[in-house]
Amino acid sequence: MNTPIQQVHPSSKAHAGMSQLVALLFALCSGLSVASIYYAQPLLDAMALDFRISHSHIGVIITVTQVCYALGLFFLVPLGDLINRRKLIIVQMLFSVAALLVVGTTSSSFIFFIAMALVGLLAVNTQALVAFAAALAAPSERGRIVGLVTSGIVIGILLARTVAGTLNDWIGWRSVYLFSASLTLLGVVALLLLLPKHEPQRTKLNYAQLLISVIQLYRELPILRVRGVLGMLIFTAFSILWTAMVLPLSAPPFSLSHTAIGAFGLAGAAGALAAARAGKLADRGLGQRTTGFSLLLLLLSWLPIGFVHQSLWFLIGGVIVLDLAVQAVHVTNQSLIYQVRPEAQSRLTAAYMIFYSVGSATGSIASTMMYAWSGWTGVCWLGAGVSAAAFLFWAIDRYLQRNIIQSSCAPIQHKGN
Repeated sequence: MNTPIQQVHPSSKAHAGMSQLVALLFALCSGLSVASIYYAQPLLDAMALDFRISHSHIGVIITVTQVCYALGLFFLVPLGDLINRRKLIIVQMLFSVAALLVVGTTSSSFIFFIAMALVGLLAVNTQALVAFAAALAAPSERGRIVGLVTSGIVIGILLARTVAGTLNDWIGWRSVYLFSASLTLLGVVALLLLLPKHEPQRTKLNYAQLLISVIQLYRELPILRVRGVLGMLIFTAFSILWTAMVLPLSAPPFSLSHTAIGAFGLAGAAGALAAARAGKLADRGLGQRTTGFSLLLLLLSWLPIGFVHQSLWFLIGGVIVLDLAVQAVHVTNQSLIYQVRPEAQSRLTAAYMIFYSVGSATGSIASTMMYAWSGWTGVCWLGAGVSAAAFLFWAIDRYLQRNIIQSSCAPIQHKGN
C-alpha cells in the first residue's frame, strides 16, 4: 500500500522532537509494563502449589491477563487522545505498582486473580507510551522513535520469561512481582522528572464518541486494515514459536530448565534490537521494501528452527531472524499508520494492537494443538504457513496498489487524437 500523505493538523507545530534520553526512558517503561503479563508463564507450577490450585485451573491466569489486556486496548488506550497523556501514563503506572504489590503479597486466591486481571488491564500503558512518543516526535524522526520504543516492548516480552524463571529459581515466584513493582515505581519517578509537558492538541469528542471513532477508523483508513492484518499474521507466527518452544526444549533429549529455556529470550532480544532501524527506513519512504524483505526473512526463519533436534544453534539462529523480521514489520506498520492521522495516535494504536492481540491468542492456541497432533515438525509447518500467508497478502496488496497508481496516472485519451 502507498505511504499515505500526512495531513496537516493544528497540533503539528514544529517542535524539537524527543531527546534520545527520553526515548530510551519510554522504551524501558514500555518494556517493563508489557512484561508484567508474561511473567506468569514460567511460574504457573509454583503459583499452583502456593495457592493449592490444580494445574488445569491455574492456566486461567494467562487467559485472564490477556483478555483484560485486550479490553484495556479498546477502553483505556484511546483516552490518550482525550485527556492529558502525561497524567494518564503516571496514574496508570501507579495503579500498576499497587496491583503488582498485591499479587506478590496476597495469600487469597480470589484477590490474586483480581490483581492479575488488573495487571493485564493496566499493562496497556505500554501502548499509551508508544502513542505519546509518536505524538512528541518530529515527523522526520517519528519512525526512528517508534522503532526504539517498540523495541523496548518486544525485548520486555522476550526477557520477561528469563527474569521470571531466574528469580523464581533463586528466591521464589513472588519476588518477580515485587521486583517489577519496585522498577515500575522507579519508572514513575523518572517519568515525572523527564516526561515532556508538551501536549499535542486533543480531540473534543466525549468518551462514547471516542470509542465509536476507533471502530470508524477501520472503515475510513485502508492502510489501517492492511497493516492490521499484517500485524495479526506476524504476531500469530511469533506466538506459535514462543508458546510451543518450551515443549521440545523441556522434554528429552534436551530436558532444559525454565531458566535455560527463558535464556533463549536473549537471542530474540538481539533480533529485536537489530530491527530498530526499520523505523528509519520508513521515515525515508522505504516502508514497503522493508516490509517485503522482512516477511521473506520471517518465512525463511522456520527452516533452521525446524532443525532444533540436530543442534540448538539452528534454533538460536532462527529465533534471531524471526524476531528481527517480526519487529521490523511491526515498527514499519506503526510508522506508516501514524502518518495518516497525527491527532488520533492513541486511537490508531488501540485499533492496530487489537489485531496484535487476536494474532497472539490465535498463535498460542494453534501451536499447542498442533504440537499435540504432529509434534515440533507440525508447529514449524504451521508457523511457515502463517508466514507465507503474510508474505502473499502483502504481495497481492502491493500488486493491486501499483495497478491503481498506474490506472490513475495513465494519460486521458481524447477522441480524434
